[in-house]
Amino acid sequence: MFHTGWSRRAALVRAVLIVGGATLGLLAGGARAEDKGLVGIAMPTKSSARWIADGDNMVKAFQAKGYKTDLQYAEDDIPNQLAQIENLITRKVKVLVIAPIDGSALSPVLQKAADRGIKVVAYDRLIKGTKNVDYYVTFDNFQVGVMQGQSLVDKLGLAQGKGPFNIELFGGSPDDNNATFFYDGAMSVLKPYIDSGKLVVRSKQFGMAKVGTLRWDAATAQARMDNLLSAFYGKEKLHAVLSPYDGISIGILSSLKGAGYCTAKQPCPVVSGQDAELPSVKSILKHEQASTVFKDTRQLAQAAAAVSDEMLAGKTPAAVNDTKTYNNGVKVVPSVLLKPVSVDAANVKPVLVDSGYYKDTQLR
Repeated sequence: MFHTGWSRRAALVRAVLIVGGATLGLLAGGARAEDKGLVGIAMPTKSSARWIADGDNMVKAFQAKGYKTDLQYAEDDIPNQLAQIENLITRKVKVLVIAPIDGSALSPVLQKAADRGIKVVAYDRLIKGTKNVDYYVTFDNFQVGVMQGQSLVDKLGLAQGKGPFNIELFGGSPDDNNATFFYDGAMSVLKPYIDSGKLVVRSKQFGMAKVGTLRWDAATAQARMDNLLSAFYGKEKLHAVLSPYDGISIGILSSLKGAGYCTAKQPCPVVSGQDAELPSVKSILKHEQASTVFKDTRQLAQAAAAVSDEMLAGKTPAAVNDTKTYNNGVKVVPSVLLKPVSVDAANVKPVLVDSGYYKDTQLR
């Protein structure tokens, strides 16, 4: 009896081990099936909170689809970004997702990627001067500028006939294709008021060559604002500033505060922005910066992952909704354009807090 019972128990153990081994094999096979390869992500800098969020969100989005990721930040150094992309190519990534520092500097390195069959997605910023970019995921950049311009019009009451008001114009980095779209979008709204004399640019500085801010740098913007105030606003008051990005807005506001603005006697001029970065959202709630444009980087990361996944599966990405706008000088790059949202003190909570982008405690 003892021997028979032992034999039965041994047989049962063997059966369990066999079934368990088969189950583990299936699980391992499933894990291997979900290991779709490596994705290289090249971001411009960690100096902006939004790029940190972009990188983190993309890692999550790609990993959820079964990819491994290698996330690199170049700290706004073009040779560094080129070296990082070269390294990602040698690691045999399946796809490169690149937010370029200089959209015109990547043609040679992307030829190397193409020679190895690596796909390329331009992220937020267009990659120019090369055929070797497959898709572009971004927000509607012209509409971002329209929202920035419209926020100034609304806050000043220009449509109700108020004015004239003094305004100065700031642009983004001239080597970033988006900067021109932002500026052109804003000017499509502001130019009629400038032409009619309701808005006056006392410096007479127009166009990206004069108003651009290299690398979107806050200190550069602050220095230019200092110079404008000193040269053109000794007695005259400044009423509004077109700013294309929150970091630039904070630099502008620092200059304005140093010149006596943003006080009970002399309120802040109306200053626009973009990206809903935390310092600017807090500034908006303090009624310093007037507005920003929110671009939900969670959505952009999801779009980049979806486009890459479908492309690698041999499909045309379903989300592509623009095949005319973004000509990089060599080809029109098929694009996914997401919708931005204008934010001021009145809708911070529903747009930024209720959506889970920020916690209420972060804004205090």
